[in-house]
Amino acid sequence: MDWLKKLRRRMFGGTPVYDSTGGGRRALAWMPGNPGAVAALSLAQDELRAKSRDLVRRNAWAAAGIEAFVANAIGTGIKPQSMVQDQTIREAIHSLWWDWCEQADAAGLTDFYGLQALATRAMLEGGEALIRLRYRRVEDGLPVALQIQVVEAEHLPTTMNRDLPGGNVIRAGIEFDRLGRRVAYHLYRSHPNDGLLAPMSSQGGMDTVRVDASEVIHLFRPLRPGQIRGEPWLTRALVKLNELDQYDDAELVRKKTAAMFAGFITRMAPEDNLMGESAADANGVALSGMEPGTLQILEPGEDIKFSAPADVGSSYAEFMRQQFRAVAAAMGITYEMLTGDLTQVNYSSIRAGLLEFRRRCEALQHGVIVHQLCRPIWCAWMDQAVLEGVLDLPVYRKSQRQYQAAKWIPQGWKWVDPQKEYNAMKLAIRAGLMSRSEAISGNGYDAEDVDREIAADNARADDLGLVFDSDPRYDQPLTTPSPPASDATLSDLSTDTSLE
Repeated sequence: MDWLKKLRRRMFGGTPVYDSTGGGRRALAWMPGNPGAVAALSLAQDELRAKSRDLVRRNAWAAAGIEAFVANAIGTGIKPQSMVQDQTIREAIHSLWWDWCEQADAAGLTDFYGLQALATRAMLEGGEALIRLRYRRVEDGLPVALQIQVVEAEHLPTTMNRDLPGGNVIRAGIEFDRLGRRVAYHLYRSHPNDGLLAPMSSQGGMDTVRVDASEVIHLFRPLRPGQIRGEPWLTRALVKLNELDQYDDAELVRKKTAAMFAGFITRMAPEDNLMGESAADANGVALSGMEPGTLQILEPGEDIKFSAPADVGSSYAEFMRQQFRAVAAAMGITYEMLTGDLTQVNYSSIRAGLLEFRRRCEALQHGVIVHQLCRPIWCAWMDQAVLEGVLDLPVYRKSQRQYQAAKWIPQGWKWVDPQKEYNAMKLAIRAGLMSRSEAISGNGYDAEDVDREIAADNARADDLGLVFDSDPRYDQPLTTPSPPASDATLSDLSTDTSLE
């Protein structure tokens, strides 16, 4: 290796090209590994997932961080808006979709948008989630014979690696063909850590079943090219959160212990009673106490010193604040979302923080949740609906892409000062920089639904004679024109002699 060092010295000189390279004092103990995307998670994934789930179960900050991301990324759901031009067909698609959403959950616990939140939470906590498409019989009476089942990542064994006779390979429980395409998932019938409590344990819960890849959605955030399994969201904050939790508990116990000692009495005769101490009972326990304003005369040789523990936690608040900022950065959320502490923010700072966080949410929504979860389910649902005949779409097979085209609209975010945001939005619309549809979609609504509701509200208000300040007639006197007189009335008036 001496020749290599000499070559480096001749090419790059006596100092390394980068500060982090070389054998200097600061980099001497830094011996990094460089595993591939698959190998990096192959041995560590189960432990990372177990520690992540443990923290979410017992640590309030870890649970708050996960809930903050789910609430902002999903909220009430990421809803589809069909891009079909024919209004009648588009309304038929939406009507059938809303009916199906109510019965989409195979477990019957929530609707399709609740499943979005459940799958996203499982992905953030465990690094990935598996969503099975469960096709049902037409006799089951569902709007569309398809339901969704969300299972945790533990159902997919990380240790299953083998080469199959036909040329396919299994890596971390996923079967690939020779071109690297996913063809199947080998799943445990029940959760491997549920034991005999698992519903499928009596049928061999630890046995694996091969499920075709067309019936499984693997939801995870890819961070490296070639990555095949997901990484828990809390990975970079696990150690800090665990130790921070222990430190907080220790600080609480220290404060509690220090508060229990009110004072210490020194006396010459240990057998004498203390101030306000009663005689011992049958168990040898003596109760002591003082009334407010008590004056106690000390005997000769007695002394009292009140407890004054050193306040070693004077920097507790600032220390915790700095640690929470590091944890929030590792989780990709803001400090305020993690802790709920808004004491050091103003309008500009909270808005800047929210903008950055919402950029991350949008990347997760459209790059992962919509692409991996929403679109495949939408396409599978439409295929099944057409196959059953509950959705009549002409020449569907030839125009499949046109029929399946949809725009997914996340729930809109509320701003710190809505008046300023809406005024800016109104100026952008008037200047032609934004359409009304885009502005309405940004708030999580469908422009067509909003327009129909506005038209219905206006018609109802006109029928009831209601005038609001958004009406141009507001503050204008309402005059009801008298009906024109008929010809018969005019002739009667001209011939009526009683008026003379």
